[in-house]
Amino acid sequence: MSAKSEYTPPKVWTWDQESGGNWASINRPVSGATHEKDLPVGRHPFQLYSLATPNGVKVTIMFEELLERGEQRAEYDAHLIRISEGDQFSSGFVALNPNSKIPALLDRSGDKPVRVFESGAILLHLAEKFDAFLPSDPSRRPEMLSWLFWQMGATPYLGGGFGHFYAYAPEKFEYPINRFAMEVKRQLDVLDKRLAASKFLAGDDYTIADMAVFPWYGAMAKGLLYDAAEFLQVHEYENIIRWADEIYARPAVKRGRMVNRTFGEPETQLHERHDASDFETKTQDKIGGGAE
Repeated sequence: MSAKSEYTPPKVWTWDQESGGNWASINRPVSGATHEKDLPVGRHPFQLYSLATPNGVKVTIMFEELLERGEQRAEYDAHLIRISEGDQFSSGFVALNPNSKIPALLDRSGDKPVRVFESGAILLHLAEKFDAFLPSDPSRRPEMLSWLFWQMGATPYLGGGFGHFYAYAPEKFEYPINRFAMEVKRQLDVLDKRLAASKFLAGDDYTIADMAVFPWYGAMAKGLLYDAAEFLQVHEYENIIRWADEIYARPAVKRGRMVNRTFGEPETQLHERHDASDFETKTQDKIGGGAE
């Protein structure tokens, strides 16, 4: 569908609070807190404040993978941040992440609590702290970092670009959908060719680069994002699907995808996680019904 008329930008942009589609209520051109509210704090060394969007899932997968390896120092509390209700604009959350985006982490494992925000930074922080899911061969570390930062730079085209205009925009226009669909297809092709030559993104070993890319591009390849599998013909990317299936089957990934999840089948949701026993009431073999 083509636009009804050509848009001419004004000389000075002004904020139209009615624009923005599904997320209009939380989008604004200024930063900072809108209300006073402290964040809850649990008993574990790590306090995570998040929601099970793809960016949030990266970090809960990382925590569950660390615990799966027996790293008990990685115990964490995962507090739910309902972004549709503006929880990310509370004074407590803004103090932890001035950018008001999930996930945000408070690391209390050392002498002094430290904040970490941006999902890629959290993954790297935890990987270095526990010396885990980093390539053992230092010559492979740059490859891992390259794919980690590739994800951080590329995904806005998938989420804020394609996802917004295809799934969430109040009106559908041909140009932005086609433009971002083309870029997403190009990115999927980049990944597919890499995974044709390598078991995981950094080589033979599963790393934080895979944890970062999987919730976005793995979910897309498995048809779990934006109901766009047919539109983007994701079945073409056989190497991504092979890789995604292998990661999807990992027990820690199944648990991580549940944490802070508020959508999908009830048995796939664990709104907050404060102890490993919180998973016991859930049916693990039913995970995977909802979109990211």
